[in-house]
Amino acid sequence: MLLNISSSPISLRNPHFLSSFNNPISYFPRRSKTHLSKSHLFPNLSALSNHSLKNRVLFGNKRCPDGERNHFRTRAISGIDLGSFESVLEAIAVLTAIIVVHESGHFLAASLQGIHVSKFAIGFGPILAKFDYNNVEYSLRAFPLGGFVGFPDNDPDSEIPIDDANLLKNRPTLDRSIVVSAGIIANVIFAYAIIFVQVLSVGLPVQEAFPGVLVPEVKTFSAASRDGLLSGDVILAVDGTELSRTGPDAVSKIVDIVKRNPKSDVVFRIERGNKDFDIRVTPDKNFDGTGKIGVQLSPNVRITKVRPRNVPETFRFVGKEFMGLSSNVLDGLKQTFFNFSQTASKVAGPVAIIAVGAEVARSNIDGLYQFAALLNINLAVINLLPLPALDGGTLALILLEAVRGGRKLPVEVEQGIMSSGIMLVIFLGLFLIVKDTLSLDFIKEIL
Repeated sequence: MLLNISSSPISLRNPHFLSSFNNPISYFPRRSKTHLSKSHLFPNLSALSNHSLKNRVLFGNKRCPDGERNHFRTRAISGIDLGSFESVLEAIAVLTAIIVVHESGHFLAASLQGIHVSKFAIGFGPILAKFDYNNVEYSLRAFPLGGFVGFPDNDPDSEIPIDDANLLKNRPTLDRSIVVSAGIIANVIFAYAIIFVQVLSVGLPVQEAFPGVLVPEVKTFSAASRDGLLSGDVILAVDGTELSRTGPDAVSKIVDIVKRNPKSDVVFRIERGNKDFDIRVTPDKNFDGTGKIGVQLSPNVRITKVRPRNVPETFRFVGKEFMGLSSNVLDGLKQTFFNFSQTASKVAGPVAIIAVGAEVARSNIDGLYQFAALLNINLAVINLLPLPALDGGTLALILLEAVRGGRKLPVEVEQGIMSSGIMLVIFLGLFLIVKDTLSLDFIKEIL
């Protein structure tokens, strides 16, 4: 499964917390012992943009006449912060729920058609607990960031004859296509349901943007604190570059300039109360050679929430938000593919996903609604790509079989295609896990 969280938000959730990476990729491994289950239930590769996820979950572009400013928390401009244990558990729970829904879609589509299923697993790795029911092994595994549905098609220990009509590999192309695509459909439905609950329970936050970037907090003993920036300041310009009402884009401009100027003066035009004046800040040098000043930044906005007044308006709100999220996911995916050379060095793994989710949960629990909806939509969209190890890859093979008049590719060819995809995903996943861990704030402090 691939996830790519796009930017250009529709509704506003929480402040933007600066970090030193953008466009990370998250990796959720899924494994199965049988060939056919691997064909569409592979390890998940999730492309998650930290910067753009926060933009999408934490910012908006709707306007409101009134409202209060958000309350903000401290966040340094570099590294990943996992935050409180409770918020980390909330983020893991959201990710696990999304994976359960995806796998349940595959499982139900197979079971309702009478197709044999042998395993349903939540997580991957060693089994912590399991039970058997109706010839299916249900298990909970050690690492909760994955899952799989297993089929007995090529299992040498299975007692089902290889020519059984209810083995997945022996079913017509339409039946198999339904099973493979059911996980995608389940995530789309789940995303819509999440947005529906959000609209009914908390409403949709909207915002009015003002020029500049707000500094909610300044880290103690940081470069910003040393050189005179205060909490509550509004940065109107940086090194002569005016900051308009562009929300996250304005934040990104500051981050980019600070990162490019370690140990060099950066001039901030500050609004403090009714006064405007310049402050020179000399960014400290980060361990990776980039600059850092130790502040939390946020778009200069006021926020309010809008709730529907009747049933038709509820569905209109939900539909508009759902379409907006989907459109931004597609835009983000397009940008990722067309600018891959620029984003390849800025990838991160599951630790980054959890860090972003935990940050959202700590800032405002309502933000978990859009966090979950975004992941669901991304999972659905990216899994349609005709790539090995994705549901779309299996659908492509089924389509090819149909075009060939029902003649399947040789087993060795199909296994080679899928195995190559698995190995690439596993290798990339391990690399990203190590990379993410080294980006954690407390790890960087130790190093």
